[in-house]
Amino acid sequence: MIEKIIRKFLYLYTSLLHPKIQPDYRYFIRDNYYCRLRQLKYVVKDYIIKKPYKIIDFHGEFDQELRYAVPFAYWHYLNGTLAKTISYKNTKDLYFFSKNHEERQGGRDWELGYKNFEIPNMTHSINFSYKKWKRVPWRDIYQNDMIKFEKPILLIANKYNMEWDLPPLNFLDIPTLDSLVLQFREKYQIIYNRPLNNQITTDNSDILDLNEYKWLTNKYPEVILMNDLFETYREKVNNFNHLQLMVYANCNHFISVHGGTAALASCFGGQNIILSKKGIEHHLNEFDTIIPSLSGAKIYHAKSENMVLEYARQFY
Repeated sequence: MIEKIIRKFLYLYTSLLHPKIQPDYRYFIRDNYYCRLRQLKYVVKDYIIKKPYKIIDFHGEFDQELRYAVPFAYWHYLNGTLAKTISYKNTKDLYFFSKNHEERQGGRDWELGYKNFEIPNMTHSINFSYKKWKRVPWRDIYQNDMIKFEKPILLIANKYNMEWDLPPLNFLDIPTLDSLVLQFREKYQIIYNRPLNNQITTDNSDILDLNEYKWLTNKYPEVILMNDLFETYREKVNNFNHLQLMVYANCNHFISVHGGTAALASCFGGQNIILSKKGIEHHLNEFDTIIPSLSGAKIYHAKSENMVLEYARQFY
């Protein structure tokens, strides 16, 4: 009952503070404020006692995990209050700082993430609190001499899956990939990454087949597929996520698409062109707030394939 009253008050507060935001988006902002408010329960433990107690049990999308959960856990690690982290399969390397990390089986569930009020900033918002949020130094940890090439890396991170229970929308199609490879194959070592079902822990969105792998292999054999890299280094990496961290840490130029794909490519500095045609992030200006905060990367938000190509010509 008390929680309902507080959230109703916070919705009114949000409506008065952000009257131009459409009503259904205000619920996300309200819940973001509510997550922050709940942190008052831990003032004594976090700032006075400062002993390991915090168990961060994450349920939700990969995007949420990178944006909110891992930076929250890293803050507690630096604060001396982290006791344990719990997440999905093959996430140990994301939480490299956690001395006690547990991996669970099963797929991701985006709805569970938005019901977790114990982690600040667990929902979309027009602004964010960084009081218990610390940038995670994945680049510093995973930079390596093992996966390097004569030319600098251009990492193209794609996806092709259902979005909001509708057909794929935010993805790089074959004509766009063709233009990018033609333009940059001489300047960069292009690495193409579109993880498959058996390589990552998926959420509620079905991964479909873009049929680009065979096309890339036949037309542009100089393009390296992340799948092939995984086969090459399988004995030297812990899992596919570990390989991604190592490759991304050696890269300064990314082209990615909306969601967790874009979030991961934004965690390593450099520059990231993000194709995002639709999403609440547009309305809440998140490509200028939380996304670049992940590493200090320069973010270019492209709303169409043509904008991706234009940004690439201009900045890469």
